[in-house]
Amino acid sequence: MSFEEMWAALLPVGRDPGTGGYHRFAWTPPELECRAWFLDEARRRDLDVERDRNGNLFAWWRPGGARDGAVLTGSHLDSVPGGGAYDGPLGVVSAFAAIDLLRERGVRPGRPIGVAAFAEEEGARFGVACLGSRLLTGAIAPDRARGLRDRDGRAFGDVLAAHDLDPDRIGPDEDLLGRVSCYVELHVEQGRALTAPVGVASAIVPHGRWRFGFAGEGNHAGTTRLEDRRDPMLPFARMVLAARDAAERHGAFTTVGRVEVTPNGVNAIPSAVTAWLDGRGPADDLVRRTVAEVHEAARDAAREHGVAVELAEESYSPVVDFDTALRDRLAGALGGVPVLPTGAGHDAGILAARLPTAMLFVRNPTGVSHAPAEHAEPADCLAGVEALTAVLKNLACG
Repeated sequence: MSFEEMWAALLPVGRDPGTGGYHRFAWTPPELECRAWFLDEARRRDLDVERDRNGNLFAWWRPGGARDGAVLTGSHLDSVPGGGAYDGPLGVVSAFAAIDLLRERGVRPGRPIGVAAFAEEEGARFGVACLGSRLLTGAIAPDRARGLRDRDGRAFGDVLAAHDLDPDRIGPDEDLLGRVSCYVELHVEQGRALTAPVGVASAIVPHGRWRFGFAGEGNHAGTTRLEDRRDPMLPFARMVLAARDAAERHGAFTTVGRVEVTPNGVNAIPSAVTAWLDGRGPADDLVRRTVAEVHEAARDAAREHGVAVELAEESYSPVVDFDTALRDRLAGALGGVPVLPTGAGHDAGILAARLPTAMLFVRNPTGVSHAPAEHAEPADCLAGVEALTAVLKNLACG
């Protein structure tokens, strides 16, 4: 199947017909349909299919039968709530299309080429981004991962067991990592920085997720005097404003994009508010300082209103500078394309702790991501496929 045919097959899966946004959460029916699509495409090309013990999918092209020194590419198939079509799937579809082009052109690589679809990259279901690649590389403890719960209270370990994966066996896979020489991820650019059709990533800025829990006292909205209230919504509101102020002071980015209110009734003072803070910035110390100031403001406001507050770090990824030699090799193979950093996290950033990794970006004319308006022009997508094809040929045949 051509790039266009593969893309058309994936396009309707998990799409909200009203908003156009995607809801492909890990191990839910839409994401499972994407996984089935991946397996079908791999088998259509006679690739060797492998599902590791963490739920990540791999499809291997081994023309000479070799297993070691593989060049791995791919991305992920899950989405954020209401996300765009391109974030993740573009890299997977492009990887299959690049293998097709190599075969059509008679290229026979000396190293295996693998296509990966990493599990729970967005963290939309279990709260930890890049969970599949973190488990694979040992960046998260298996015990912690097993206990992660989705919004319905289902534990990650139980979900794995329901899909024929042994939760007691999750964790680092040294054998698989030892067979891979490098990883190259193609991804839609998630801002307005890239003006050429294709670019190469230089680094991923530091980023993390923190959970704030505000515990107050539930009560009646119409009979409880203002001075008698212990309303957790008030320090939460102060926290949101403090996050914006701290980000402006330190040149960082802060976002409160998920909030859970208990009991969530119009005529009830909340008893608890849980909120998640996404923090990013140009340097580790600036991100840490920003979050510390937000926490201090939340504590002060909570004390003022008789509310308890707790802070938990759910995930953190320090700055990732992609492998310089690999990055320069990609840029050279593509004839001097733009090189730029990104504020978005990726599996490539997690794998960078264990392997030489690099990223290719495809231009996004809207500058929008994690939303339905995320876009890449068809011609730019095909330019990305050509770029990935050139890179895979350079790395697997050189």
